[in-house]
Amino acid sequence: MLKIENLQVHYGGIHAIRGVSLEVPMGKIVTLIGANGAGKSSTLRSIAGLIKSKTGSITWKGENIMKALPEQILESGIALCPEGRRIFPQLTVLENLKLGGYARKDKSSLNDAIERAFASFPRLKERSWQLGGTLSGGEQQMLALARALMSDPELVMMDEPSLGLAPILVEEVFEIIRKINKEGKTVLLVEQNAFGALNVADYAYVLEVGEISLQGTGAELLSDNRVVSAYLGG
Repeated sequence: MLKIENLQVHYGGIHAIRGVSLEVPMGKIVTLIGANGAGKSSTLRSIAGLIKSKTGSITWKGENIMKALPEQILESGIALCPEGRRIFPQLTVLENLKLGGYARKDKSSLNDAIERAFASFPRLKERSWQLGGTLSGGEQQMLALARALMSDPELVMMDEPSLGLAPILVEEVFEIIRKINKEGKTVLLVEQNAFGALNVADYAYVLEVGEISLQGTGAELLSDNRVVSAYLGG
């Protein structure tokens, strides 16, 4: 479904991604784990068209999207839920969701999409009138996830969805990821919470200093001594 080959990204003189190659099969949850600065977010932003690379290829359903604009990539079926939530704090929950659906080709289905979002995230329905900036951290993350789903993407990319949340909310976020996947969405997940990410992932990649250092099923990496030592507290 999504295939990256030899992706390289530079920020000025910084070589952020150094020849990354990975695949995200249809219907699966694939995760990228690694330390801060490893290149995880840069990989997602490159797929979304927010960062342009001159080297490598990003193929989506058989088509190279390296030169596509971000809005074209969104319309093709790839949505990004960014790190830090990035909701619109001065807009209501409902207005945030409507903006998330702007790329839908069938505008008449927007209300149905909103109702599905509210069915998946009942707390958002209770607060549909509330300004996004007044929601709790967990509620803002739910809104960010729901907004990403409003374009009805085939692939949902999530950048650190559990970051900064209380432990009980972290568990809830990972349950939501499982539910989104069971409902037919392919998921590419970037997470510093390696234990939670590997528990939900069908397949996983470890990114270190812009390069893939390890890969395998989530279960395989959970039992790999190198992963345990570096990312799971020994």
